[in-house]
Amino acid sequence: MGLGSENKTVSTSSKFALQQLGEGKEEEELARTTTDRAEATRLAKVEQQAAEPRETWGRRLEFVLATIGYAVGLGNVWRFPYLCYRSGGGAFLIPYMIMLFLCGIPLLFMEFTVGQYTRLGPVHALAQICPLFKGVGLATVVISYVLCTYYNVLMTWALYYLLHSFSPSLPWQSCNNTWNTVANCSTGFPGNATHLQSASQQFFDHKVLEMTSGIERAGGVRWELFGLLVLAWGIVYFCIFKGVKSTGKVVYFTATFPYFILFALLVNNVQLPGAKNGILFFLMPNWSKLLEVQVWVNAAAQIFNSIGISFGSMISMASYNKYNNNILRDTFIVSLANSATSIVAGFVIFSAIGYMAHIHNLPVDDIATDGPGLVFVVYPEVFSTMPVSQLWAPLFFIMLLCLGLDSQFAMVEVAVTFIMDGFGRKALKVFKRKELIVLAVCSFGFLLGIPHITRGGIYVFQLMDHYTAVVSLMFLAFFEVLAVTLIFGVKRLSVMVENMLGKKPNLFFRICWQYLSPMLVLGILISSIVQYTPARYGKSYTYPLWAELLGWFISLVSIIWIPLGALHELWTTEGSLLQRLKKSITPTVDLESVSEKPSTESIALFNAP
Repeated sequence: MGLGSENKTVSTSSKFALQQLGEGKEEEELARTTTDRAEATRLAKVEQQAAEPRETWGRRLEFVLATIGYAVGLGNVWRFPYLCYRSGGGAFLIPYMIMLFLCGIPLLFMEFTVGQYTRLGPVHALAQICPLFKGVGLATVVISYVLCTYYNVLMTWALYYLLHSFSPSLPWQSCNNTWNTVANCSTGFPGNATHLQSASQQFFDHKVLEMTSGIERAGGVRWELFGLLVLAWGIVYFCIFKGVKSTGKVVYFTATFPYFILFALLVNNVQLPGAKNGILFFLMPNWSKLLEVQVWVNAAAQIFNSIGISFGSMISMASYNKYNNNILRDTFIVSLANSATSIVAGFVIFSAIGYMAHIHNLPVDDIATDGPGLVFVVYPEVFSTMPVSQLWAPLFFIMLLCLGLDSQFAMVEVAVTFIMDGFGRKALKVFKRKELIVLAVCSFGFLLGIPHITRGGIYVFQLMDHYTAVVSLMFLAFFEVLAVTLIFGVKRLSVMVENMLGKKPNLFFRICWQYLSPMLVLGILISSIVQYTPARYGKSYTYPLWAELLGWFISLVSIIWIPLGALHELWTTEGSLLQRLKKSITPTVDLESVSEKPSTESIALFNAP
C-alpha cells in the first residue's frame, strides 16, 4: 500500500526533470520533423523539376541564331579559304556546292527532324529511332565533348591575343623582343627562305605557346594560358548555365557581331594594294583539280565539319523547338548562311594575303598557311601593317571569340542534354540544381583541356584535331545516315516531317535520304580510309609511333560505342537476327505540347514493317 502510494507520488524536482525531458523530446521530434519536411520539400522540387515539360527556345529567332552561331565558326575563317586555295581555287566551289545540296542540306534537315519530333538529345533520340545503332547517339555526344575540350583552347589563344592587342605597339610586329630569335627572325614573311621565321610566327611559337621540340616534351603548364582557359570556360558557363533561356539571349550578340566585323574588314581589305591578286588567287579555277578524289573529299569534309552534322549538336538544339516549328525553312537559312559566310571570309582572308604578298614582294602561295596559323600568324602580321592597326586587331579577336563561343555553347549543351535526358532525376538529387550539373560538365572539360596549354600542348592539340574532326567524324556520319534513312526508313522519316509541318518532304529530299546521301557518305568514308595520312604538325614534325597509337585510341573513344550499342541490343532483345536488325521503335511525342496531333494513319504507318 505504502509502496503503491510512493509510486503515485512524484517530487517537485522529478516533475521538473520529466518536464524538461518531455520538452527535449518534443524539440528533438520537432527538429526531426522539420528536417524531414525540408528533405521532402527538396525531393519534391527535384521530382517536379525532372518532370517538368521540356524547355523551349523563347523565340524561333533564338534557335536560328544559335544554330547559325554553331555552324559558323573558326573553320569558316581559316579552313574553308585554305581548302579552296589548295583544291583548285574557284573550281573547289563546284564540289563544295554539290556536297552542300546533296549532303549538307538534306542531312541537316534530317537531324532537325529527329531532334524536334522526339524532343530528345542525340543519344535517346537515335535509341528510339533505331535501337540497333543506339550507340551512334552516344558516340556523337562523346565526339562533341572531346572536341569542346580542345576547341576552347582556341578561345584561350584568342583571349591572349586580344589582351596583347591593346599594347602601345603590337608585340608581334618586330624582332626586338625577348622571345625573338634574332638570327632567324624576319619582320615580314620569309617566303621560300626556310631558315627564317616571321615575327608573328615567333610570337605565336615562342611567346604564346613557348613550344617545345615535340609531343614527348610537355615542358610544364603555361600559367598565363591556364588562367585564360579558366576565364574561357567561365564565359561558356555563365552563357549556358540557365539552359536555352540564357543561351538564346547571348546568341543575339555572339551570332550577329562577327558579321559586322567581317564586312568591315572586307570593305577595308579590298581597298589595299595587292588585294586583287589575292582574290583572283582565291577564285581562279584550276579545272584539273576536279579530277582528284581528294578535292571532293575535302569539300564533303568541310560541309560536315562546318554545318556540324554527326556531332549531335543540331539534334540537341532542335529538341528544344516547339513541335510545329518550320524546320525546313530553318534548314535552308542555317546552311546557306553558313556557306555564304565561308565565301565572304574567303574574300576577307585572301584580300589580306594578297596585300601581304604585295608588301613583301612574294607570291601569294608563299603567304597562305594551314590550320590555326592562318588566324594566329598571318592575320596578326597583316594588322601590323594596316592603317589604324590598334582598331582592327581587337575587333578581329573579339570576332574570333564570338565565332568560337557559339560553337562551344552547342557542343557543351550536347553533354548537358544527354545527362538531363538520361539521368536527370538522379543527377538532380545529387547536384540539387541543373546549374551545378552544367558547372560539373564545364569543370571536367577544363581539366581535359589542361594538356593543351602545356609547352608541348600544340602537338597534343593537332593530334586531337586530326583524329577527332577527321577520322572519327566520317565513321559517325555513315552510321547515323545508315540508322535513320536506311534502317528506320525514309517513309517513317517523311511521316515525322508531315506530322510536324503538315506536308511530306518533296521528292528531292526523299531521293537524297534514300540514295544520294548514303552513297556519298560511304564514298567519303572509303576515300578517307584509302587516302589516310598520319597526323603532322607543320611541314616537318612527324609524331612518334606511341602518339599515333594514342591518336587512334582517341578516335576509338567515340567510335567504340557503335559496336558496343549494337551488341547490347542484339544480346538483350528476342527474335531472329533479321527481326532484331530491322527493329525500330515509334518515337514518343509529348502530346500535351503538340498543337496538331499525329493522325491515326500516320501512327499506323510508323508501326508498319
